[in-house]
Amino acid sequence: MRGKPPFRGGGKLTALVVALILAAAGALINWLQPQDPATQRPAGRAQAPASPAPGKAPGAAAGGVPQGSYTLTGTIVNVADGDTVTLRAPDGQRRIRMDSIDAPEEGHGADQPGQPDAEAARKHLASLVAGKTLTAQCYEQDQYGRDVCALILEDGRSANRVQVEAGYAWAYTARKGDYLRDKAMPDLQRQAKAAGRGLWARPDATQPWKWRYDCWRQRQCG
Repeated sequence: MRGKPPFRGGGKLTALVVALILAAAGALINWLQPQDPATQRPAGRAQAPASPAPGKAPGAAAGGVPQGSYTLTGTIVNVADGDTVTLRAPDGQRRIRMDSIDAPEEGHGADQPGQPDAEAARKHLASLVAGKTLTAQCYEQDQYGRDVCALILEDGRSANRVQVEAGYAWAYTARKGDYLRDKAMPDLQRQAKAAGRGLWARPDATQPWKWRYDCWRQRQCG
């Protein structure tokens, strides 16, 4: 008796079953494999740049003022004299000595009498900054723990420069300019002096650093 002829479609069916098994296995592997998060970002959406750290100096100096190393932002709660203010920042009050200028000295008792125009200089600065929320572009702290800064007004000008320009402070050129970061100050002073503004209305206007030495140390206040 002759046997049954072999099933001719058996090879095709086997190949089809194998292909289905392999496809299912591949899909299962892809499903289980973690995907790269970068590939899941929506197309056409750029990643936002990181914000600057709080207190870090901005990339560009305000109004051409020399770049600081850090900034302080807060409300000016006190104006002590023509170049010193107190700023209330989120982390507490900070005493600021305005950079590159020196204003007439207020009196500190009988042994340290004040200069003419000291109160006028203080009032002029107060009219610019008192009660306002401003940013101070700072360079360092001085030996008294004060932040040495350029105080930037709401319109972008430097209050330091405005004090000199209005004749209520000197460009701080003592010690061969060691305290003078802002090189615009001497020219602003020359303009104020030529126009007779503020303290320059006096023929005998005396630099504060000279007053501190001659009057306060040498007792020669004439």
